[in-house]
Amino acid sequence: MHQLPTAPYLTTEERKSLLEMNDFRAFVEVTIHWLWIVIAFLLPYFYCHPLTIIMALFILGGKQLACAILLHDASHFSVFKNKKVNDFVGQWLGAYPIFQDMLAYRPYHKIHHLYTGLEEDPDLLLTRGYPTSKKSMMRKFFRDLSGQTGMKAFVGLILMNLGYIEYNLGNNIVRVSQKDRTWEEFFKVMIANLWKPIVANFMIFLPLYLFASGWLYLLWIGAYLTTFQFCIRVRSMAEHSVVEDATNPLLNTRTTYANFIERMLFAPYHVNYHVEHHMLMGVPSYKLPEMHALIKARGFYEKGVLAPNYWSIIQLAVEVEQ
Repeated sequence: MHQLPTAPYLTTEERKSLLEMNDFRAFVEVTIHWLWIVIAFLLPYFYCHPLTIIMALFILGGKQLACAILLHDASHFSVFKNKKVNDFVGQWLGAYPIFQDMLAYRPYHKIHHLYTGLEEDPDLLLTRGYPTSKKSMMRKFFRDLSGQTGMKAFVGLILMNLGYIEYNLGNNIVRVSQKDRTWEEFFKVMIANLWKPIVANFMIFLPLYLFASGWLYLLWIGAYLTTFQFCIRVRSMAEHSVVEDATNPLLNTRTTYANFIERMLFAPYHVNYHVEHHMLMGVPSYKLPEMHALIKARGFYEKGVLAPNYWSIIQLAVEVEQ
């Protein structure tokens, strides 16, 4: 496996301790995640103003990224001890609200860990292309925040769910042959792949409609198309972009410190401790800071990649003009 070694940075006992899951701590993290979603909807409901709408869009974008990280963590079986509970939460509170499927993601993501930074890495296209010019970066952020990236991503997801293109989240489009495919097969695939995401989104809409106002659900859609895509881009850049050697496990993954706002937008569930995750994939999110302290104290980051904040990542990803 193309993976970071844990020795000599962690003992066998420490590895075992770090891998132990605590269902209560997981429950608290998931609850806080979804409470922020409730707060984001309540802000413009009680005080509808352009500022509260913008705040809600950014909170929701960050929490939709949290849904993506929750499905990611559940795909590693690192959220709840019981695998059925783990998968249920990963699907219904992580994947389905953002039209994803954890069961499709799980084998796909395993390849990323096996071949991080190599040509076989399915996420490689997400991290290439940096550093880039200031104008190019501004265009990327504009496409994200104007909804262009989101529409493209959503159409891609729908085509995957309809069986027209292979499952891939790294912008690598591979068409699936439709030869001899019947309409009956088409509708079976469509219903099987889309009914659960549609139900999950209806369950977000319904309490808004019943207890507040149905129009608030438009914020969920708006955030998905705009701020969520912006958060994904910055998070992806931080994890594996602009590194010294993309093929070296010691140098191709970055941990990034995050303040409160950065955690809200780019680093839910302690995903900013990404080196630690690649070193020991099954560690639950709430133990990643502890693991970071251990390996840092033992000298890992004398060579390993560590950034002080996410703003430094954006600066790093922009070419210095001569």
